[in-house]
Amino acid sequence: METKLPKLADDFLEYLEIEKNCSKLTIRDYRHYLDVFIDWYIRTIPNKSMEKLELSDIRKYRVFLSNKVDAKGAGLKRVTQNYYVIALRSFLRFLIKNDYKTLEPSKIDLPKTESRSLKFLERDQVDRLVTSADTSKEEGVRDRAIMELLFSTGLRVSELVSLNRDQINLGRKEFGIIGKGRRSRIVFVSDRASDWIKKYLNVRKDAYKPMFIRYSGAIIEENNGERMRLTPRSVERVVKKYVRLSRLPVDATVHTLRHSFATDLLTNGADLRSVQEMLGHKNIATTQIYTHITNKQLREVHKSFHSGNK
Repeated sequence: METKLPKLADDFLEYLEIEKNCSKLTIRDYRHYLDVFIDWYIRTIPNKSMEKLELSDIRKYRVFLSNKVDAKGAGLKRVTQNYYVIALRSFLRFLIKNDYKTLEPSKIDLPKTESRSLKFLERDQVDRLVTSADTSKEEGVRDRAIMELLFSTGLRVSELVSLNRDQINLGRKEFGIIGKGRRSRIVFVSDRASDWIKKYLNVRKDAYKPMFIRYSGAIIEENNGERMRLTPRSVERVVKKYVRLSRLPVDATVHTLRHSFATDLLTNGADLRSVQEMLGHKNIATTQIYTHITNKQLREVHKSFHSGNK
């Protein structure tokens, strides 16, 4: 079976796309993780079939991952190593489902990683961040609109850059989005974010389709300016730029603004199920990373209303 591994991996990725409805980004990542495993497998144990794959082989693979370094000589973080193993387990599960005999994926445990505290910005820190943009320039107005919209909606960066300028209904202050897993949801825009989007669109002199465009590099107008669309990496750089300028004590990213959006809602009384819907989480368990907020609220309720408290 080892000679068929690349073909089986392709079948698995096709299964993820068609039957599991995974995003292109997820499929790209899984392809990378499996390519690394297949290359290691063929080089390390070329004469051993996948039918005879053992836990001892998985341990050797994990040692390989722990010693793997990138072009800059940096090793893989433990959480990143886990992604490789998760992809492998999913692949083995797919093989068994399709009547291939191989190692039972449930036998492969994931090592525990250190739990990280959830990073989010307080409201005054968000204000410091967004007001650090120089709005006397068109690019600065764009950056302010981007940050306001991220905090207002909790959009993922991939969702933000996919927006088109005719997509947001500024009258109703809402729009539909196809998010992770190709799940659709309605996104609501705050008054402040709506005002800055209007200002940005008013200063735009082009008729390009993308909501947010770049201001550096070659001007390519074909296909309604599609190649002028801002990329996820560029948006990450925008946020990082203003984190530095505002001298925030938190090393904030685009995803930090998503966490801040959810935290702001919960702090002001929103329920977890509603926040789940607004974030586009498939499972409530994912949203429960924010229970540090609801737990704090429950503590205050108990302190204020329980008869045993003086």
